[in-house]
Amino acid sequence: MPQTVLLAEDDRAIRHALERALTLEGYQVTAVADGVEALAQAHKSPPDVLVLDVMMPGIDGLQVCRVLRAEGDRTPILMLTALVETADRIAGLDAGADDYVVKPFDVEEVFARLRALLRRTSPAAETPAGTTETPAGTTETPTGTTETPTGTTEPSAAPPRQPTAPGTRQLEAAGLRMDPQARRAWRGSRELELTRTEFELLELLVRNAGIVLDHSTIYDRIWGYDFGPGSKNLAVYVGYLRRKLDEPGAPQLIHTVRGVGYVLRED
Repeated sequence: MPQTVLLAEDDRAIRHALERALTLEGYQVTAVADGVEALAQAHKSPPDVLVLDVMMPGIDGLQVCRVLRAEGDRTPILMLTALVETADRIAGLDAGADDYVVKPFDVEEVFARLRALLRRTSPAAETPAGTTETPAGTTETPTGTTETPTGTTEPSAAPPRQPTAPGTRQLEAAGLRMDPQARRAWRGSRELELTRTEFELLELLVRNAGIVLDHSTIYDRIWGYDFGPGSKNLAVYVGYLRRKLDEPGAPQLIHTVRGVGYVLRED
């Protein structure tokens, strides 16, 4: 089955050109002219991915994004924007968008970003249940236990765990605990409210705790596309995570290695 795209763009020429290009690329496209139609169509027939113009009459792309996220809809959203200021792009990310393309854009860039978003949400992108992945600095153990350095297993001092399916495995590092299958995360006893991208970024850092990850590696693993040295995407999301992770009097967990990237560690 072809993957479905809901395209909302009020500029007729751009809408028709992008609809045709996406169709030729193999997508099944539904194109609408404003945010009201976009919401109605998303509710009627949820797509695999949304492409939303930021500035539309009536309900704009940001409002569409906020409404869908408030409803718990986690469909990937790519924003199209003519606004090039960092604050404008941050507004889109804050609204719940997963990525953005600045107008005028190359259609190949749109294709690349859509492929990246869809890879992240495809079943093949999920870690198979029961597998173990434990880079240096992390422990991944069955729910309810913590593996000590000597290899013994003892009850975890973490907060009471919510019921999880048998065989569910969790990640622990630097005072954080994550359940990738349930997509839940905690610092100590406090559960973190994370967006899809925030969760995936934190999971990558936890799985590689103590290892400095460079910008290119993180972009490739999270977005599937290197935005280049001028992009602020990664810095924006690291800022989001820090605000949600950091606690008064507690050590900072995500550290910047200037000119290289980021590392998760508890100093």
